[in-house]
Amino acid sequence: MAVINATDAKNRFGELLDLSQVEPVIIRKNGRDVSILISIEQYRQMEAQRGEPKVNPLVAKLHAESVKRWKRVYEALAK
Repeated sequence: MAVINATDAKNRFGELLDLSQVEPVIIRKNGRDVSILISIEQYRQMEAQRGEPKVNPLVAKLHAESVKRWKRVYEALAK
């Protein structure tokens, strides 16, 4: 991830836009990180993932095993 200070970002904005297409760019002001610039594609990916539930893969695996093991019981209870 690239890092650029705010003054350089202002003075080299076109270059900053090109760089953000390749990787996220952190903009630093007075020694602290204040912003990050990402490509529109990266932003869209983040937005698409926002609505997806975040389930630990191990939990998903254990759930699938439980459903498989107790399928008949679940079906009987559902009647």
